[in-house]
Amino acid sequence: MPLIRRLPKRGFNNAAFHKRYAIVSLDDLNAFKAGTAVNEQLLRESKLVRGHFVGIKILGDGELKHGLKLEADKVSAAAREKIEKAGGTITLRDKAGRPHAAATRKASAKETTSEAASEGTRKKKSKTSAKAKKKAARES
Repeated sequence: MPLIRRLPKRGFNNAAFHKRYAIVSLDDLNAFKAGTAVNEQLLRESKLVRGHFVGIKILGDGELKHGLKLEADKVSAAAREKIEKAGGTITLRDKAGRPHAAATRKASAKETTSEAASEGTRKKKSKTSAKAKKKAARES
């Protein structure tokens, strides 16, 4: 029997909730012309980022030779310093633009409560129980 089957499985693994960011270094950004607005779409077209990820993180590896307008989710302190030194600007992406799981759950909970409220405005049926109906049937 394999070792993995013989070992006990205990605890909680949080790997399913791990957020993966696409990493872009400053050296990679030198491929763009000065003043270019660099966003996720442009990075995908230039094949600098691939696959599925939550957002983009810019790291300060290397030097940026000219100013760029960057749009990213996270930026390291070293990268921010080097970008501003080169004359570029950084815009952090709005997290409100993406639906968050908790917000989705709250919205669906509001929908169910509004549906229940609309059902409450309909004509109410009499509240005669099944036992009472049987009892009335026997007596008659």
